Amino acid sequence: MAKAIMLQGTGSDVGKTVLVAGLCRAARNRGMAVRPFKPQNMSNNAAVADIPGDASGGEIGRAQWLQAIACGVPPSIHMNPVLLKPQSDIGAQVVVQGKVFGQAKARDYQALKPKLAEAVMDSWRKLGEGADLVVVEGAGSPAEINLRPRDIANMGFATRADVPVILVGDIDRGGVIASIAGTHLILPEEDRRMIAGYLINKFRGDISLFDDGIAAIHRFTGWRCFGVVPWLREAALLPSEDSVILERLASGEKKALKVAVPMLGRIANFDDLDPLRAEPQVEVVFVPPGKQLPADAGLVVIPGSKSTIGDLLKFRENGWHRDLADHRRRGGHVVGICGGYQMLGRTVRDPDGIEGTVTEAEGLGLLDIETVMEPEKTVRNVSAHSVPFGTPLSGYEIHLGRTSGPDCLRPSAVINGVDDGATSADGKVFGTYLHGLFGADTFRARFLESLGITGGGVDYRAEVERALDAIAAHLEKHLDCDAIFGLAR
Repeated sequence: MAKAIMLQGTGSDVGKTVLVAGLCRAARNRGMAVRPFKPQNMSNNAAVADIPGDASGGEIGRAQWLQAIACGVPPSIHMNPVLLKPQSDIGAQVVVQGKVFGQAKARDYQALKPKLAEAVMDSWRKLGEGADLVVVEGAGSPAEINLRPRDIANMGFATRADVPVILVGDIDRGGVIASIAGTHLILPEEDRRMIAGYLINKFRGDISLFDDGIAAIHRFTGWRCFGVVPWLREAALLPSEDSVILERLASGEKKALKVAVPMLGRIANFDDLDPLRAEPQVEVVFVPPGKQLPADAGLVVIPGSKSTIGDLLKFRENGWHRDLADHRRRGGHVVGICGGYQMLGRTVRDPDGIEGTVTEAEGLGLLDIETVMEPEKTVRNVSAHSVPFGTPLSGYEIHLGRTSGPDCLRPSAVINGVDDGATSADGKVFGTYLHGLFGADTFRARFLESLGITGGGVDYRAEVERALDAIAAHLEKHLDCDAIFGLAR
């Protein structure tokens, strides 16, 4: 087995994903064969990892896909053996080693954990083969001691796999001394002894001003500090996994083109919009429920959804269907991706109740198509090209449903040799099942040019690589990386 270290947080959204990616890149830059691992993830932002011997692919969290890039290796289903994709406030789809395992409500899921723990350990063993180091990311917080008896994401995994833990505290949200000291206080001794120390993340200003804070934490815990990480501006260039970030994307600096994205309740794979956000002349605004779609938007993108019918009903409740109709009357453009594509049609039907109790909903009527949900899920990486622009595309599909209708005779793309998507007669509305559409630099430049924006088409993947290198350099400077990597066992 490879040696390993684990980062756990004092809470959610403390920056573990970026720190793990940065440490993975730093280890790779030191010449190590390194892999990321997250035993359990909860996110509707999924990526496709190829499965040897399987024509289709498997789902993992988008964060582990990013961390695989940081390691310079292809993503593997074993990097995230358990993925929970929320479909309602109390239930989620459970994906195990890349494949749909079933649906579970929160209480039922707790009973599944002993079985899932075996899948986690199986993936853990397979992932470590041929690696020098595995950097593990926890989920939530080990201080959620009410969940400890069946935990597979934090200390339950760390103790079983005997992986030393570094605790991550987020100073930007306040109360970081209390959160670290409080975690030390409430953890049982078996878990507390797994923690080798802590680091502070997202510090703004003069780091030396926190010297007294470090001394205070040491008095309460006895733990060593591995360093204080400043606010990493480059993190904004990386794909985002957690929907918590959407609250911070509800407004932006005014630019030549405003792109409005309705913040669906079960929004999925919203990092499809990241390449547009990276364009210097494009402002991407995620519009929260209760707010109107901005009248000055030149483009509306309806993103993916884990619950198409449920989000479609909420779309109407919010009045966004009226805003969208007004947008079209003004000559605005509309793009629908995956679930958003399905919503653009006349109807969405779910005769088998796959998504829930509502089996049919009226669509937004901007495309002459209809969608019928089917049990078999399409999960695959693909190559494609844009029909209107004749440019290459690449990306992935993760969807349920079959879409047909007259507007499909004007496909928006060809995926693996087969027509995909649909386009309106005037060409201003189109939909596709292709995630990653905007990641194709040449297509993005041509598409933006059709909207009056010239000079687009930044090398998005190169920007991500540069950001990872910059973050790794920051971590080497501000953390004791020799000590951190030396902990691994």
